[in-house]
This record gives sequence, structure tokens and C-alpha cells, in this order.
Amino acid sequence: MKTISQQWAEYAVNLTFEQLPEDAVAAAKMFLFDSFGCALGGSKTDDFRILESTFAAIGGRPECSVIGSALRTDVRSASLINGVAIRALDYNDVYWKQDPSHPSDLLPAAFSVGERMGRSGKDLITATVIAYELEMRLMEAAVPGIRELGLHHATLTAFVAPVVAGKMLGLDADRIANAVGISGSHSVTLGSVTAGTLTMMKNTVDPMATEAGVFAALIAAGGYKGPIPVFEGREGLFDAIGDDWKPEVLTDGLGSTFKIVDCSIKPFPSEALTHAPISAVLDLVIAHDVAPESIDRIEIATLKRAAEILADDKKYIIDSRETADHSLPYCIAAAVVRHTLTPREFSPESLKDESILACVPKVRAVLEPSYEDRFPAEQPCRVEITLTNGERLSTDRAYPKGDPRDQLSTDELMQKFEVLAEGILSRDECEAFHDAVYRVEESDSIRDLLSMISGAR
Repeated sequence: MKTISQQWAEYAVNLTFEQLPEDAVAAAKMFLFDSFGCALGGSKTDDFRILESTFAAIGGRPECSVIGSALRTDVRSASLINGVAIRALDYNDVYWKQDPSHPSDLLPAAFSVGERMGRSGKDLITATVIAYELEMRLMEAAVPGIRELGLHHATLTAFVAPVVAGKMLGLDADRIANAVGISGSHSVTLGSVTAGTLTMMKNTVDPMATEAGVFAALIAAGGYKGPIPVFEGREGLFDAIGDDWKPEVLTDGLGSTFKIVDCSIKPFPSEALTHAPISAVLDLVIAHDVAPESIDRIEIATLKRAAEILADDKKYIIDSRETADHSLPYCIAAAVVRHTLTPREFSPESLKDESILACVPKVRAVLEPSYEDRFPAEQPCRVEITLTNGERLSTDRAYPKGDPRDQLSTDELMQKFEVLAEGILSRDECEAFHDAVYRVEESDSIRDLLSMISGAR
């Protein structure tokens, strides 16, 4: 009986671009374009700059690009810093069906390793599909979710990253299975990184899991061994963590389903459960031209987990971008004042904007028990805005903008990219890069693509 890691390894080795349906290829291009945009935006953050200067001082074989930077470094370091760039603004994609996840956190295991190996655009698309497929399956398999156990989903990312890296390294199934065992057996991430006071680690633990997976694949290539039954074996993942698992979710239909089409694009640079309320608030304030000073209070009926994560007492104290993008009161207040929510609303100046801060105390989250049974198929919310004249405006949302059922248009995706690339790429360069991503399967090497968004351009 083959272990799960062996089945995953064989799936990755055998999957080819030619086997991918059109909608999976289209989704992969969309998420690649969006993620590269997020990385350009993330390259402007303090998180990124600290890593950039650190890696420049450490040195490393200059074999891989760093997005938004002239730095070139070794593949392991590049996988971490590029991952932080994608993740830093909390603007990259999201999938939340049992545990939450951002599958694009895994993409450096594809494009950084792919650049090192001179892989083609078809290889990049295929590895992207593998990353999303396995990550999204893992998020559905744990009962209760990893998050409910006080752990972070980076714990699970570490099991997928070596498969993606192994695919781009051209490893055989045996070496990929060993890489999964190497990476998965030492990666447990505490949920404290997203609980209470938030720090830069919120956006760093998943890239660290991807880095660990890349390293595991590199040493597995040289013959390093890891525990093959790392999922189902004695004291493996299923024994060590959680009350129950659904192992069949990890393998049933593998190679015939393409979950990437079910993932969501983030329309706002904030925690995923803020998105439906933000979408609903923007629907109201734009349609009714609501002025912030005319609002008495805003009540958000939402899920229990959303209130607990996003509206506890500490989320009313706006002292950092990390807190702000996980604060439902701040996100709603900024959307009300600015009629949008982009990275500009999380700048140091915006975090001190008195008009936004004055609106923060007006926002309250209220638990709605009936929503629990609708989650995760939906992320329902109800927003009611009470004006100072007593008038009430309300609306409901079953899911946010960016969900596959309400996907961003091509124009909206380009607008998001241009905001993120501001100060790095011109509009013409943004359009040229968009064209290059959407024709990437024609490229014999992804190095040219990466040079368009790095210091080599």
C-alpha cells in the first residue's frame, strides 16, 4: 500500500501541461499575475527591506531573481524573500474551506527553483497547479482545522512545498516522497503569530515553510532520506495533530480534479474574513453616497471566528499595519472614509488619519449563529449602517468580491496590479508583463519573465 506522500510524489512526477484543462491553465495564469503584483507591492515594505539587506550581507550564489530588487541570491534564500514579498501586504489569494490558506505562498518553490533550473513556462503552470491542488486538499482534510487547534496553516504548507520544488528540480517520485518526509516532520507553526498583537511573523511563517520545502527537496536530490509515512505512520501528522482527519481527501481523484479554479483572489489587502463585510459596506456607502460624519454606528453580523479573530479589543488599537489588516473595525472604517481599500489605506499616514480613526469605534461585530452552518461554503455577513438622522441602511453578502462566484474582472485585476507596481513599473511595463504572463506557456525559460519584475530588467 503506497503512502500518501508516495501517491503525491507520483502525481507530481506524472502530471504534464498537456493534461491540464483550459480553466485550470487560465486560473494558474491569473494567480501568477496577481501574486507577482503582490510581490511588487510587498517589496516596498519594511519586512522585505530587512530581509533584502540581511541576504545581501550574508551573500549567496546569484542564481535567482528577487522580485522588486536588484539582489540576486541562492535559491533557498530567494524562495524565502520572494515568499515574504508575495505575503507581506496580506493581499495574495485565499482559500478557506476548513483551514485557511494562501496557496500562492508556495509559488517561489515553483518560480525560484524553476529559474535556477531553466524551466519553461509550461513547467511553471504545471507546478502552480500542483501547488494549489495539494495545498487546498490539505486545508480540507483536518477536522477540526489546524487553526482551531492553536496552530498556523504553515504547518501544512511544509508538506506541499517539497513536492512543488521537487517537480521543478526534476526529481523522481522516491526523492520527492523523501522530501515530503524531511520537510513535514519538523514543521509545526504556532497560531500565536496571528493571535493577539500581530508582528511581521504573520507574513513570514508560510514563506519559511516554503523555504523549508525547497531545502528538503534540494537535499533529497542528493539522497537524503525522510520518513515516507509522514502523514499516516506512527506519530506522523495524523497521530500527532488533531482529533480526526479525512485522509481520502488528500488522494481521491488526484490528477482528475483541479482545485485551483475554486480559489479566491483578494480584492483587499486584509485578512480573508474581512472581505465579505468590506464588500457589503462598499456596496452601501457608494450606492447611497454615505458621508463618514453622517454615520452613528455600523453593525456587522458575522461568523464567530471572524469576530474572535478580527474584532477583539486589541483590534481597536491601531498601532501597525499588521494589526490594521487584521482589524475589522479599521478595515471597515477605512473603506467608509476612502470608498476603497488598497495598500494606500495601510500606509503609516493612513494609520494616523483622524477621519478613519474617528470611524473605528463606530464599528461593532455581532455573532450570528445561523451563519455557522453556512460556512465554509459561504462567508455570510449582514451590514447595517445607522445614520445620525436615524435612517438605517442594510445589505447581506454570502461571499466577498473575488470569490470564484464573483471574480475580479480583467480590468479590476489590472487595476490591482498597477497600484501594487506603482513606483516600480510604468503602465506600459505593467501591460507588457500581463501579456508575458498570459502567454507564458510559449516561453522556453521563465528567466525572461522574472527579469521583467526584478533589478535585472
